[in-house]
Amino acid sequence: MKRTTAILIAALGTALLPAAMPVAVMAKPVAAASAETQVLRSDAKAYLEGLKKQPRPPMSDAMIAQMRKIPPQVIEKMMAASEVPLGTLAVDRKLTMPGPGGNMDLRLFDSRADRGPGPVVVFYHGGGFVVGSIGTHAALAAEMSRQLDLPVVSVEYRLAPEHKWPAAPDDAEAAARWIAANGAALGREVNGLVLTGDSAGGTLTLLTALALRDKPAAAPVKLMIPLYPMTDASRSYPSMVAFSGDYGLTKEDMAYFGKSYAANVKSPRHSSLLADLHGLPPTVLATAGFDPLRDGGRAFVAKLAQSGVPVSYYEAKGNIHGFATFRKGIPSAQDDLNAIMALSRAMLAGK
Repeated sequence: MKRTTAILIAALGTALLPAAMPVAVMAKPVAAASAETQVLRSDAKAYLEGLKKQPRPPMSDAMIAQMRKIPPQVIEKMMAASEVPLGTLAVDRKLTMPGPGGNMDLRLFDSRADRGPGPVVVFYHGGGFVVGSIGTHAALAAEMSRQLDLPVVSVEYRLAPEHKWPAAPDDAEAAARWIAANGAALGREVNGLVLTGDSAGGTLTLLTALALRDKPAAAPVKLMIPLYPMTDASRSYPSMVAFSGDYGLTKEDMAYFGKSYAANVKSPRHSSLLADLHGLPPTVLATAGFDPLRDGGRAFVAKLAQSGVPVSYYEAKGNIHGFATFRKGIPSAQDDLNAIMALSRAMLAGK
C-alpha cells in the first residue's frame, strides 16, 4: 500500500508540470526546435535528474481515480519535496461560493490582518486541468500576497477527466465575478482584480481576462500575471517539441492531459492567442527557457504589444516549466519569482 501511494504521489509531482496539449498538435512542429544559446541551470538539472529516479507508470484514468482517493494533506506533504513552506500570513481562511457546477471552495491568503479598499488577487492553480489544488499551490499564493502586498483568493475549479472543458474556464470566470462582487465575504473592499495562475492556471488567467473584458465584473481587472500559460493549442511550436521529453514532462502524459480535458483547440476559450487581444489589462507574462510552452507565451506577448496592451515579459533563462512551485527543488527559482513580482508591482503602480 505504501509503495502504491508513493507511486501515485510521484505521478502527481510530475503531473503538476503541464498544461494540456493534444498529441495530434505535437505531431506537426512548425520549425526546427532550439534552446538558442541557453544552458540548463545546475539546480534545474539536478531537480530533473531526481525526477528520473522516480519511475512511474504513464498517466491514466485509473491512476487519476487512485489519486483522488489520497487525502489532501498527504498530497500537500508531497509538495514539501520541491516547494518551500507556506510562510507567515495574517489571514488564511477557507470560503465557499456558488459555482456553475455546484459550490466551489476558495481560500483567502493575506499578509495583513486588516486592509482598506484595494485590489484582490484571484489565483488559479496549475496541473494540466487534471490535478493540482488550492493546497498544492498554497505556498505560491501566500508568497504572492506577501510580495504584492495584496489579498490573494485561490480558486478550486473543476478538474478533468470528471469535468471536461469548458468546466474549468466556466468556474474561473464565475469565481472572478463572485470575488469582485463580494468584498464583504472577504472582509476587504474590492476595487479591482489582479488575475494570475501558473500553467493551466495561467491559461485560465488569460481566458478569464478575455471574458471580463467583454462583460465586465463588478470591479475592473487592473493586471494579469499569467505564469507559463498555454496560449495556443491549435498548432505546435518549436519549444513544444524541444522540451517535451527530458525536461520533466513526457509526450505521453501531455497526450493524456489533452485527451482528458477534451478542449476544442481552435476555440478562443482554450487557445486565447486566437482571440482579439485589444483592450486586455496590463500584463506581466512569464515563461522559462526550457519550457514547452515558451514559444506560445512569446507569441502571446508579441500580439499583446501589437494590440496596444501594456506588457512586460520575463523569461527564466535556463529554467523549466513549473519553476514557481519548485522553489525548494530549484532554489534559483525564487529569484525568478522575485523578478516577476517586482515587474508586477511596477505595472500596478503605473496603472
